[in-house]
Amino acid sequence: MQIVIVDDHPLVRKGLTSILTIDGAIEILGEAANRKDALTLFHDTTPDLAIVDLRLGNESGLELITEAKQQGITCKFVVLTSSTEEHDFKQAKEIGVDGYILKEALPEELIHALGVIGRGRKYYDPGVFDLVIKSKESPFENDRHIEQLTPKEKEILLELGLGHSNKQISQALYITEFTVKKHVSQVLAKLDLADRTNAALYANAKGLVAYSVN
Repeated sequence: MQIVIVDDHPLVRKGLTSILTIDGAIEILGEAANRKDALTLFHDTTPDLAIVDLRLGNESGLELITEAKQQGITCKFVVLTSSTEEHDFKQAKEIGVDGYILKEALPEELIHALGVIGRGRKYYDPGVFDLVIKSKESPFENDRHIEQLTPKEKEILLELGLGHSNKQISQALYITEFTVKKHVSQVLAKLDLADRTNAALYANAKGLVAYSVN
């Protein structure tokens, strides 16, 4: 996967480059710190994916993404931010970003998220899980139970929505299969769902996991 990084902080750009190049499947094509340089970089390198900071100094990363799309840039866009504000998240969803990832994410979580996006799905950080819930209307009557899930259980629910097996989940989240089974049981119990198939349907119905239009 060929990636470009857009962030106004040099240390963040260098840190992301160091983290992502550990994965041999990722190549960093370039970096930019502002809107003008980013648009030039998009056109010159035609990346598969762009990681864009929500706020680029006095500029908006979301406005940059919108402008890039208007100019015909077809790469996937991932917003990287420390914001868990509902307004920021809703605006990012409205312009069709492929991912929304918090800067507090662990390196392996970031790489996992990019892999999910690279396979044609959208990824929303578990840290904004509650915002995802609030942004969707659902036919489920047991939404009131969602706040009972721990952060790890929310990650498990996202993985179930992706249709992953216990083995795949254990590899993605760096926990044992036994621990996965325990978490799955807790998720089903707390959400009052019969089985993992219903959990997957629940996650997708809520928009927690979504296929891209492609």
